[in-house]
Amino acid sequence: MKKVLFATTALVATASVAAADVTFGGYGRFGIFYNEATSSTDITSRFRLQIDATAESDAGVTVGARVRIQQNEGTTGTGINHARFFARSGGFEVGVGNIFGALEFMPGMYPIDLGLTGLGYDYTAYNFRGDAYSSGGLGAGGSNGVEVMYSAGDLSVHVSASDTNDRVAGHVAYTWNGWTFALGAQDSNSAADTEYAVSVGGSFGAVDVGLAYADNGTGGDRIVLSGRFDVGAATNIEVYYADDEFLDDSYGVDFNHDLGGGVSLRGGIADRFGGNTVADLGVRFNF
Repeated sequence: MKKVLFATTALVATASVAAADVTFGGYGRFGIFYNEATSSTDITSRFRLQIDATAESDAGVTVGARVRIQQNEGTTGTGINHARFFARSGGFEVGVGNIFGALEFMPGMYPIDLGLTGLGYDYTAYNFRGDAYSSGGLGAGGSNGVEVMYSAGDLSVHVSASDTNDRVAGHVAYTWNGWTFALGAQDSNSAADTEYAVSVGGSFGAVDVGLAYADNGTGGDRIVLSGRFDVGAATNIEVYYADDEFLDDSYGVDFNHDLGGGVSLRGGIADRFGGNTVADLGVRFNF
């Protein structure tokens, strides 16, 4: 992450504000992607630039916004997504616009980051049936998204709401003795939205493990078991197995090798729900 400190009233718009803190960060990735369904192997790429801008009031309240500029292979333009605005003080934060979403942000929903591209994210138990931050669109910014987050020590609470299906969701998470337990629920006028989810994650010796379950309404129940372990000083392996009530099982494995300086070599293979095999291999660099 790179930080640039702006201290001109022309940039912050008011003479009473001495400085604004603008942080640039993100990643780039490129490689190959194989899709059995189309019998094709193609170039895959993404460039993401994230911009976080904040200012602090005399009372110590941090006010800011986050936007992303993102371009994937096959796109003809690079746009800025809808912003997430927030106000934060201590462990309390209120966000509006393109919100994170209580289920999307719940511990255990992304237990691993498979391969170079995620390979379909079948290991996300809630199956994207709730509000989530959109990297390339409006997200809940077009439907009155609002959320409240609070953390104190090992406890965290997150509640979100939007006009999308009149969603109201929340989760509570607690970390004890190295293990994180989370419980989430959602009320919605869509029978296809997630109703509740639970997760637990921690370590058995050198192996990080996670178990997550979600009742996804008419989309059926999904349970995900995941693991991560080191192979040498610079390489780790990730695996998952997902069982869905209405779909075939999904499972996958990957490797991540750290080349130093924020650069890594990544690749993986997954047998997705429905029996389609996908695989990828490439380089990611964080900045």
